[in-house]
Amino acid sequence: MRTSSQRSVSRRVMAAAAVALAVVAGSVVTTAAATAQPDSNRAKNVIYLVGDGMGRNHVDAARIRYYGADGRLAMETLPVVGQVTTYAIQKNSGQPGEDDFVPEYVTDSASSATAWASGVKSYNAALGVDGKGEVVPTLMELAKDAGYRTGNVSTAEITDATPASQASHVIARGCQGPDYSAAACQDLAITGEPLPTDDVRVTPVADQMARNGTADVVLGGGLARFDAADQEALEAQGYDVLGSFADQTVATSEELENAEGRKVFGLFSRGNLTIEKFKRENPDSVQAEEPSVAELTTEAISLLKGSRKGFYLQVEGALIDKRTHANDAAQALEEMKAFDEAVRVALNFAKKDGNTTVIVTADHETGGFNIVGKGMVTNPETLTPPANVDSGNPANSSTPSRASSGALDPTRSTGPINGSGSSDPGNFAPATFRTADDPEGVEDGSPEASLWLTFLTGHHTGANVPIFAYGPGTQSLAATVDNTDLFDVMGRALRVTR
Repeated sequence: MRTSSQRSVSRRVMAAAAVALAVVAGSVVTTAAATAQPDSNRAKNVIYLVGDGMGRNHVDAARIRYYGADGRLAMETLPVVGQVTTYAIQKNSGQPGEDDFVPEYVTDSASSATAWASGVKSYNAALGVDGKGEVVPTLMELAKDAGYRTGNVSTAEITDATPASQASHVIARGCQGPDYSAAACQDLAITGEPLPTDDVRVTPVADQMARNGTADVVLGGGLARFDAADQEALEAQGYDVLGSFADQTVATSEELENAEGRKVFGLFSRGNLTIEKFKRENPDSVQAEEPSVAELTTEAISLLKGSRKGFYLQVEGALIDKRTHANDAAQALEEMKAFDEAVRVALNFAKKDGNTTVIVTADHETGGFNIVGKGMVTNPETLTPPANVDSGNPANSSTPSRASSGALDPTRSTGPINGSGSSDPGNFAPATFRTADDPEGVEDGSPEASLWLTFLTGHHTGANVPIFAYGPGTQSLAATVDNTDLFDVMGRALRVTR
């Protein structure tokens, strides 16, 4: 891999040569495609799948839960395995290797998504702009301009950070639409003074996505972010809009199955899509009719494939992150399984197609999610944490030293949080789950269940995240790489960057 400073210089040159960006009525228009020499690592199609908040332990826990210790998730069958660094930068920082570079060690989804979508580090809350607020082209814009078909799928609102990173440019990710304020869209720490309302960087994401045509196929949630004018703008560009923006009627699975146009825009919930656990437990509910992320991926591929040039598709399993923020292991595990089924769909297509690259990774880790031994306790359960002593060598003890009683605090330890202690919001015990290896009759939430899970926080962490890959151009990912490197790998595979 190149050094950070080499990447920064190369990308600035590439961006200037490959694409000219014009701000027109709040949209970004690409006017020239990058050219590159034929490359044996080129793929006709690239499918990029993001498990939002998915750390290594999310993968391990989901595997053990559903397939046992010696099982494998679909993503774990991909032959190239590595890890990704995810740090961001502070506002007004330069790029890594530049004199004014200032890191931010824990990223949010927006800055991380900007890193792989545009190849630059940015600050938390930024989309499609660099650390100083300058617009940078996205990989999906470059692919579209080069003649590829493009798709954007998410189980979140489609204006949320990850899907928005490929098709919008804002200095504040909360600027989503339809109603917005200067507080939501402006950022004087970046611009110094308010930007005019026709500047793309303060134009709501929904307005941009409905008008710039970056993605041919858009499937997800977030209908409440769009209005009748957005639908009119989409239909004027030839989109088949499923449901109705004017009266906020969500799209249906039946409409999606019957969609045949080259451009399809379908939003299946007014907000984020519904978690799989609720849909499974409430099969007669309206929400149970929403398509799964695997079904959305299947339909997106069906709509995009067949293009002479090829396609670029981004898929996000967003609810892994949202349920991990809530420290809800049961729901997070089911979202992991649902996301992995989308990976299976992509991988099966790639194997059959023979010229498709599949990359599976995350934007960041959420929750400090951990697997602990059966019968173990967490520090918050105890009256005092583990002792900071080493009787074998006193020099190994640092200050402050503390004694441990080894006793549990009965107000913070009342059994597995999804079992006997489920009614106590102050309970910090692990959550327990039966696995494929457990004897028949073992139940979730019982002390006998063999998978014990804990959380460190309700926020993101700075941990590296896993990456799994298959297909042309992915061998360099069998290493520790940065999230900005993914822009290079995918861009070269599609021959839209050098």
